[in-house]
Amino acid sequence: MTAKTAQEGTVLKLEHSDLPGHSDVTAPQASIHNDCRGVATVLSRVGDKWSVLVIMMLGERPLRFNELKRMIGGISQRMLTLTLRGLERDGLVTRTVFPTVPPRVDYELTELGRGLSAPVKELGQWAKQHLPDIEGARESFDRRRSAEQA
Repeated sequence: MTAKTAQEGTVLKLEHSDLPGHSDVTAPQASIHNDCRGVATVLSRVGDKWSVLVIMMLGERPLRFNELKRMIGGISQRMLTLTLRGLERDGLVTRTVFPTVPPRVDYELTELGRGLSAPVKELGQWAKQHLPDIEGARESFDRRRSAEQA
């Protein structure tokens, strides 16, 4: 059993069998650790806010760089470039260059990316639908914390 103590005296006690995906495992512990680490790298890519927004936008049709930039308010050119490059590296987006002057570059979801598009879109819709609830919870939490610290 592992006990972890957080600030404010909160104690979390975990049994090995309480860990998701870790019950009745016959593989060596190192393999479990590597699997979790691998999943974490994938989730860090597809879970960052810019990747989610890019995947949502590309879910409808292929788009050019500047179209994406206009559709995703607040993203810098550099961050969009890095996000698209990471999504391309992970096999979620393809980049097609057309031999025109100036060159035209389209970005499109791959089959793998389209498979991710539906859950990402649902996540975005959930976030939009529940934003007022979350903002209310944050305000309530902040008021409680302020009162406790006073």
